[in-house]
Amino acid sequence: MQGSKTGRTTSKRLGVLLLFILAGFSGSVMAQGTVKGFVTAKDDGSPVLFAAVVLEGTTFGVSTDTQGYYSLSKVPVGTYTLVVSSVEYAIQRTEVVVLDDRVVTKNMVLESGLVELQDAVISTERGEQLNTVRMSVESIQPSDIKRIPSLGGTPDLVQVLQTLPGFVSTGDQGGQLYIRGGSPVQNKVLLDGMIIYNAFHSIGLFSVFDTDIISNADIYTGGFSGRYGGRISSIMDISTRNGSLAGLSGRIGASPFGSKLLIEGPLGKRNERGGGTSFILSGKRSYLEQSSKLLYSYIDEDGLPFNFTDLYGKITFAGSAGSRMSLFGFSFSDDVSYKALSNLDWTNVGGGGTIHCCTHWKCGVDQRKFREFTLSH
Repeated sequence: MQGSKTGRTTSKRLGVLLLFILAGFSGSVMAQGTVKGFVTAKDDGSPVLFAAVVLEGTTFGVSTDTQGYYSLSKVPVGTYTLVVSSVEYAIQRTEVVVLDDRVVTKNMVLESGLVELQDAVISTERGEQLNTVRMSVESIQPSDIKRIPSLGGTPDLVQVLQTLPGFVSTGDQGGQLYIRGGSPVQNKVLLDGMIIYNAFHSIGLFSVFDTDIISNADIYTGGFSGRYGGRISSIMDISTRNGSLAGLSGRIGASPFGSKLLIEGPLGKRNERGGGTSFILSGKRSYLEQSSKLLYSYIDEDGLPFNFTDLYGKITFAGSAGSRMSLFGFSFSDDVSYKALSNLDWTNVGGGGTIHCCTHWKCGVDQRKFREFTLSH
């Protein structure tokens, strides 16, 4: 009986010790937090894309997305130095305190500057390559589009796509792309999350998207997820940028094919933390029907039968905490009149909005299309 009693006492002590060990282990596991926020430019309040955000002296790091958002999760409790760097901006450092099971919001504003690289090659994509499979994906930015030789001095996204492997165009008539051997109807084009039908004009040299409003374009020719369902050849996910908060500005362009106009600026005053309301308006119009008669002597009095008009507008409400709401609308039209044959006219009219939320400590970024419509005929 004495031995049995001693055994029960020992078992109780081991049980209590095991509970303390488990409690300490669970406490160490749960002692983690999250650091997130938006990275914007000081000049005009625009998002800084693909900037490197790291906690100095640790392995925690990530790149900002197309909205300038970053999120570092499962960070152990402690005090860190948050470092944000981008080639076009000066490095920004700030202290951040991570508390147990809390979300810390740190919005960073970067000043223009240059980063001088010495005998080292720094790649911000390394961490993404270890955790994300991005096969058959091309990311195209406005600077990439402007480096491609263009027709008539007007760079366009469709001209860049025709230089990619697996892309075949029907030429200067039809405005269709055959990708990876699939038919044109198996290509899905998204503008700020909305499906765009007939994204390329009939002349085949221009798309409905103005290069000056594009923020980023991801072209998937394989390996895309089920959220892009409905197509099997390719996905073109195009994002537009927000209007400038620095001041009212504009841009005018002209070529033998057409002309375009862009106006952007703030609506009201910009607050101290970088928030405010901005707008951007873009319009393109071709005049091939008129200019072709002057440029080519063999063209009859009617000129070339290709004409198009593209209009796009966007208003962005940016909060001081980094949250954003955007409302956008567009009207794309194409007018092709083959004399004595047929008229191939179409018009796309649509609108929608997105919300990027980062106001509450429990709220991660949530991009939602809260209302959209598209009319095509």
